[in-house]
Amino acid sequence: MTHEVEQFLDLHKIQYKLHTHPAVFTCEEAETHCKDIPGLACKNLFLKEDKTGQYFLVILPADKRMNLKDFQSQHNLQKLSFARDERLAEVLKLTPGAVSPFGLINDSENKTVLYIDAVVWNAPIVTFHPNVNTETLELTHEMFKKCVEGFGNEYKIV
Repeated sequence: MTHEVEQFLDLHKIQYKLHTHPAVFTCEEAETHCKDIPGLACKNLFLKEDKTGQYFLVILPADKRMNLKDFQSQHNLQKLSFARDERLAEVLKLTPGAVSPFGLINDSENKTVLYIDAVVWNAPIVTFHPNVNTETLELTHEMFKKCVEGFGNEYKIV
């Protein structure tokens, strides 16, 4: 776990369980190495609206597919694309494979709008990387909600 994530969790009095595992870069690898971790496994997509330059972090259940065009029209957004690795590093200070909501800790200007799938939001337990892909944090719904509110970014449950 990065020092920043640990500080954030302590500051906001967020309880969690930490699990270590081999590095995972995809949901498929996570299914292999993290299958015994309780809770809803999630995937995190860092997107950019091409015309405005607005960034979005979309959190979905790991097994759910997202159609970018449908998402755009449902949320009245312009053309979306996956943000380049350089932007991921610049805005959230993350690398591919370690994208997580905890990257918002590094978004000091709160540039990123967070979209959380209702299935994730309502899950009793969710799991995310703590900004490194060799560990997973297990959080209750209440603790995840505290995290989201603590990030300070605009967020929407969809």
